[in-house]
Amino acid sequence: MIQAFITSFKLKNTYRVNTIIYSIREFPFIKNILPNTLYRNKGLKIFGNIISILIEIIGTFLGKILFLLSLIASIFIFYNNFNCDYFIHIFTLLSIGGGLLNTYLFNPTKDKYYALILMNMDARKYTLSNYFYSLLKVLIGYLPFMILLSFFMDLPLYIALLLPIYVVMIKMIVVNFSLYDYKKNKKATNENIPTKIVWIGIIILLALSYGLPYISFIINSYIFTFIFIISLILGIYSFIKIYTFKDYKKMYREILTSPSMNAIKKNNTEIVKENVLKQIEYKDNTTSNKKGFAYLQELFVKRHSKILTKSAKKQTIVLLIILAIAIISIELNSELNNSINKILLTYLPYFVFIMYLLNRGTTITQAMFMNCDHSLLTYRFYRTPSVILGMFKERLKTLISINLLPASIIAIGLPLLLFLTGGTDNYFNYIILFISIIAMSIFFSIHYLVMYYLLQPYTVNTEIKSSTYRVVQALTYFICYYMINLRLPTFYFGLLMTLFCIIYSIIALILAYKLAPKTFKLRI
Repeated sequence: MIQAFITSFKLKNTYRVNTIIYSIREFPFIKNILPNTLYRNKGLKIFGNIISILIEIIGTFLGKILFLLSLIASIFIFYNNFNCDYFIHIFTLLSIGGGLLNTYLFNPTKDKYYALILMNMDARKYTLSNYFYSLLKVLIGYLPFMILLSFFMDLPLYIALLLPIYVVMIKMIVVNFSLYDYKKNKKATNENIPTKIVWIGIIILLALSYGLPYISFIINSYIFTFIFIISLILGIYSFIKIYTFKDYKKMYREILTSPSMNAIKKNNTEIVKENVLKQIEYKDNTTSNKKGFAYLQELFVKRHSKILTKSAKKQTIVLLIILAIAIISIELNSELNNSINKILLTYLPYFVFIMYLLNRGTTITQAMFMNCDHSLLTYRFYRTPSVILGMFKERLKTLISINLLPASIIAIGLPLLLFLTGGTDNYFNYIILFISIIAMSIFFSIHYLVMYYLLQPYTVNTEIKSSTYRVVQALTYFICYYMINLRLPTFYFGLLMTLFCIIYSIIALILAYKLAPKTFKLRI
């Protein structure tokens, strides 16, 4: 079993190293210097292996620390102060949700396909060795941060030690149930395609996690200890069942080759492309009164309304409902006024991340390429500066107007909630709240469209091949996520954020107008 794990790890590492080398070659300026024989360079392969090991180590810890930081931040937001019982309660319930969504065993990845289908490795040895390695990473990933919490947040040390073990037990219990379901129904699950029951369970767990403390029902350390003992017994039983299961080869052959769940024959890009194509509305009466670039863009928007405008409208309706619930809650419970007022006057940085999540820039530019630019960029006239800049201008108008639909609800809702919860001595806060949210929405619209035109990441086969594009995407996410932890006065942060959005947008638009005619082209 150890030898099977070593072989599979080498296979995965080789794939990762080659991907790293390819990514290095794709950076601007570098790709013109480095030769194609780079993959045979021993020094670079050693460098790639070091990066690969670092990725493995970071992957072990990063997700866990981000989850714990988010959990702690949410406790401060919802309950105003950190309470160990709140932490234990929320962690206990959310770990069940994590077990449902992330089993590893039922995740159809390429390295599994290469090892089990192409190389015909022993399915049981491969699966068990890699599965227990993934559980070990969960244990190691959580343990040091839990111990730190026991020192700095007064979390009982024995609870800090039990919580990572509890997560492992939950994951094994979920996998055991899935294996039992497979033996009974002869149909393997795919964790990348969660069922409706799983999603309903996740929603219920989220509601119980953050809702029960409001009615003073909390899973404290004593209740958790009882739950842990039960999960430990069931986890050990599940371990035995997982270890003695014999049909891994048959199960994985179904998972990795089934047309409905295939992760190899159809990569993620192809699946996305198929889903985008299904949502195009072909109607004979679809037309436009506009001319030129505006005519082409309006037809595109009308035929892709399911992807573009309908999604934004749904977001707007949900935000209206949330706003209505917030107003009703304020009217019914005046004790919430001080907490909400404080949030509105100090938590504006948090809304940077919310606006990032609401923005449809990535989805819209992806649809633009797959159903428009993918074909038109093969024609010489479409690559001329006048056409590129003309389409850029029309698309920018569309993207801004779509993103402003949900953003306007937040922009109006925040000053309204501030007023209803006691207001503020500085009346400029009302204006800043409105303007800063609108500025953020416009900023993200410009950011994603400019990024698309300057870096154009897609190949003729609609695969993303730009390392620079991925890096910019990742940096955007992490910067926005970092904003969650900032606590700054609304007036000053909102003013600075608005100025930044304006300056950035001006610079980005200038770069797009100067460079897009050279950079906006099909990748090979």
